Amino acid sequence: MTDSSDMNVGEATIALLEKYGVDTLFGIPGVHTLDFCKGLNRSPIRHVQARNEQGAGFMADGYARVSGKPGVALVISGPGVTNTLTAIGQAYADSIPVLMLSADAASYTLGKGWGCLHEVPGLTDTTAPLTAFSATAMTAEEVPRLIAKAFSVFASERPRPVHIAIPIDVLAMPATRDWQAIELPTRPAPTAMKIERACELLRGAEQPMICVGGGAWMASEAITEIAEKLGAAVIGSTAGKGVIDDSHPLSLSAGTVRGEVQRYLKNADVVLAIGTELSEVDSFVETLEINGKIIRIDLDPRKMNDLYPAEVAIIGGAKASAEAIARKLGDVDVRSETVAEVAAIRKDIRNNLSASEVRHCKTLDVLRAVLPADTIVMGDICQLVYTGAFAFDVPKPKLWHYPAGYCTLGCGLPDAIGASLALPEAPVVSFVGDGGFMFTVQELVTAAELKLALPIILWNNEGLKQIQDDMKLRDIELVGVTGINPDFIALAKSCHCHACKVDSAQGLQDAVNAAFKADRPTLIEVNEFASWLN
Repeated sequence: MTDSSDMNVGEATIALLEKYGVDTLFGIPGVHTLDFCKGLNRSPIRHVQARNEQGAGFMADGYARVSGKPGVALVISGPGVTNTLTAIGQAYADSIPVLMLSADAASYTLGKGWGCLHEVPGLTDTTAPLTAFSATAMTAEEVPRLIAKAFSVFASERPRPVHIAIPIDVLAMPATRDWQAIELPTRPAPTAMKIERACELLRGAEQPMICVGGGAWMASEAITEIAEKLGAAVIGSTAGKGVIDDSHPLSLSAGTVRGEVQRYLKNADVVLAIGTELSEVDSFVETLEINGKIIRIDLDPRKMNDLYPAEVAIIGGAKASAEAIARKLGDVDVRSETVAEVAAIRKDIRNNLSASEVRHCKTLDVLRAVLPADTIVMGDICQLVYTGAFAFDVPKPKLWHYPAGYCTLGCGLPDAIGASLALPEAPVVSFVGDGGFMFTVQELVTAAELKLALPIILWNNEGLKQIQDDMKLRDIELVGVTGINPDFIALAKSCHCHACKVDSAQGLQDAVNAAFKADRPTLIEVNEFASWLN
């Protein structure tokens, strides 16, 4: 690692990020980030050139989602920050550790309204609502302190994104000493009293259930052990999918969105909720009907008394807390009826599918049969992914990513790029819809430049079909949801990618297999209304 005492602040900041374990940055250089670029020339950190800062933010988000390490977006002030902010909103909603590092106008101009290049009055005020904190470093010495604070948040608190802005005159200042990474704090441990109280409730429960979210991913083994000891059904949020193997006889997958699962949840007399907000975006119900007592495990104390107040509130990491409960629980009478109930619910779900969901499931079943078990799926906001949340089985956490919280279109492709770079040996695939794909289609060029063997499954239902369906349900004449599409195959090829349109199940499987062996990304177009799906 490089001594930062002979560098300016921009260079020293890059050297300090390296000391915190950062190996990849995503962004687009600009005149205000040239001192950062000097640092990149002296650093082994890889810089990935996105084609829009929104794409850079999503790439950092995707990198963090699969690796558990902070993703970093390096952008210019003004439009660079505001372009990235949509992706920061997604990371905030899903508790993903992303550092947005930006320049700002010169410190002596801030707040004066002089109309400087890329000026945003109160830049960090703009990003504050969507970050754990946002701050401007007005001196050289503030930079290592703010970066230490950011990585401390990522390591010990609910890992929401952080924005640090450094004005261009501060970036050019000398770093007065060799900046070093600090020893990071750890997450709080659960108290013995809370664990015992939780175990008392679970031992006495007649029909316990477990709800898991994205915050529970590190606790997979312990949660499975608890579920098996109790005979408790496990219901996941979209982010909690795979925390217990979807094929496990106690798993209802990410079934919170289904009425069949919501009705079943009403029967629970004790609910163990781990790392989940029990959010409306997972169920599309403003408030779930939960009649039982709730044990909540979360890093965020504000979750203990929101719409679902906790009978037992355990503030701590999911892994340590679940392991403590599994150890302390002891022998319990296993509820034997649950396996049959879960099987019946899963069967009911398949019997109650809409016509579109039947087509989704045909496609998802074909894909599940051909994709390796450990494939990471990066889903955009589209109907194929909505159905996949409960109908596409994954064996472990961090394999299914569908950012339902912020629900912004365009995340799927750049998230997949970030994931591919974070875990280059892992198979990664992106599921996108024809509408959302157009939000960040330019990142095909980035993926091609990186030579990623990335299959991109484009679900073409010829419009914004979810909104079409919603309009029809309310007898609203369609408006703004039926625009024409480009020739996706020609578009992808013009961006230096492979591309094909499939017309059979075998064709889809052959295309996916070829894509994993290719020298660049492959766009695979599947039309919902093709004869083989109808």
